[in-house]
Amino acid sequence: MMIDVLTSSMTQGTVWAVMAIGVYITFRLLDIPDLSAEGVFPLGGAIAAIMISSGINPIIATLLSFVGGCLAGALAGWIHTQLNIPPLITGILMLTGLYSINLHIMAGRPNISLLGQDTIYSLFQNHFAFSKNVSVTIVSLLILVIVILLLVAFLHSEIGLGLRATGDNDRMSQANGINIAAMKTLGYMVSNGLIALSGAMVAQKDGFADISMGIGTIVIGLASIVVVEVILPNKSIGVRLVSLILGSFVYRFIIDMILNQGLIDIQPTDLRLFSAILLGFVLYLPEFQKGHKRRRSQSKA
Repeated sequence: MMIDVLTSSMTQGTVWAVMAIGVYITFRLLDIPDLSAEGVFPLGGAIAAIMISSGINPIIATLLSFVGGCLAGALAGWIHTQLNIPPLITGILMLTGLYSINLHIMAGRPNISLLGQDTIYSLFQNHFAFSKNVSVTIVSLLILVIVILLLVAFLHSEIGLGLRATGDNDRMSQANGINIAAMKTLGYMVSNGLIALSGAMVAQKDGFADISMGIGTIVIGLASIVVVEVILPNKSIGVRLVSLILGSFVYRFIIDMILNQGLIDIQPTDLRLFSAILLGFVLYLPEFQKGHKRRRSQSKA
């Protein structure tokens, strides 16, 4: 049983790590709580599913899902920076509007099956004769390597440094000649592009795209980020991006262990509840650690 849980957690963790990296860009680098992930994630799945079922190469369909996410991010950035709407409201507007857009993309159907269709995973599986889980893990890791290498190079470039400076202190960045509106919009685009890419990957792994597949994605992304920050605090940007794979795996492993334990009868429908509880607990851990250190220092004094 433990081997099955570890294998499942590894497979799920590598696929969802792409989404965690996307959430990290807005949540940590730009200090923006972007809720549009819950609409952008199924957007990526919808684009990939409708194109693959129409006979388009799954690699091209996956890349176009990323482009679709970037366009959604550009719209979110425009709403936030040009209309001066707070990021939380921007996210709510986006996820609400994207629900209808995703239904239009899926031709009014609530879900699209990919059974019998080629996917980025089945192409690899058929060529090398690996099992599905192994194929999903290897292909997802390859995508993660490409994403992380490109992101590290970008975030160390002049534009990337401007984006990171905007997240640290937008007023000081603007005083130094950085176009903070453009930087925030760019951050939205990269973030939402990666989230849509993850949605396309999950849809191909699961064999279907569903209109409600984005519910709870922001919780999963935040939990993966905070879990690894508790385990490995104060790391450089490159190490942090790589460590998000570990955070995604640990999160999935904890959830899988909760669902598969035999003490309490837990149904799959309880997944969202335990995800929220786990995120709340992990978010509280840093405050608990600070309080514990403060009490220790006071007792020594």
